[in-house]
Amino acid sequence: MGRIIAIANQKGGVGKTTTAVNLAAALAEARRKVLLVDLDPQGNATMASGVDKHDVELSGCEVLLEEADAAAAVVSTKAGYDLLPGNGDLTAAEVKLMDAMAREQRLRERLEPLRDKYQYILIDCPPSLHLLTLNGLTAADGVLVPLQCEYFALEGLSALVDTIRAVQNKLNPGLDIEGILRTMYDVRNNLSNDVSATLQEHFGDKVYRTVVPRNVRLAEAPSHGQSIVEYDRASRGGIAYLGLAGEVIRRERTRDSNPAKEAS
Repeated sequence: MGRIIAIANQKGGVGKTTTAVNLAAALAEARRKVLLVDLDPQGNATMASGVDKHDVELSGCEVLLEEADAAAAVVSTKAGYDLLPGNGDLTAAEVKLMDAMAREQRLRERLEPLRDKYQYILIDCPPSLHLLTLNGLTAADGVLVPLQCEYFALEGLSALVDTIRAVQNKLNPGLDIEGILRTMYDVRNNLSNDVSATLQEHFGDKVYRTVVPRNVRLAEAPSHGQSIVEYDRASRGGIAYLGLAGEVIRRERTRDSNPAKEAS
């Protein structure tokens, strides 16, 4: 059964969508079967995957509103992973779900039939803690948190941890932090180094060893509708995300080989 990972941080501009798209591509490069779910109404992950968000016949909106099966809305990408597209219609879906029964459970119910088809299902959540993000967290086994190493990022992380605990208590007892990914990292910046040290002190091995640097090629790739693996895999950003995929796979193997420790 595939592992569902929500990529979430309510603070915008931290590399959340960049991480979702490039991790999906890097895992696909490692011959893993991957589905990327674009749950953000901005549809940036869809566009960065080379799919025009304005031309899709079905999107996450129809899936959440039970107007279409998730499998029917999935499209393939040139990077080798599958995509459940997202666009502005997700905002309408969120509004319509406000009065629905078990509204936070809708995405989990719709993704359940796909779990056996994929090894990883990645959910690109919106930069907020509203209903769409709650659906992502309720559907997920773990949360990957991209975090820019700056002072205010720590405050945002504290709020996200509180939200994860609330979801654990009320909606998804198995939810946990999958890992914290340091993004847009500048080794020359003392603040980046200080925040990184604080993260490692408080979260230990939850912090990925992989660090994603500031990289022009990473910023350029989405404008070409490509992942960094396709656009420039030898760039610093490409190497970082390929390394992150390897780390995600190794952690999965460790989890599978020691389920008792994971359950504790």
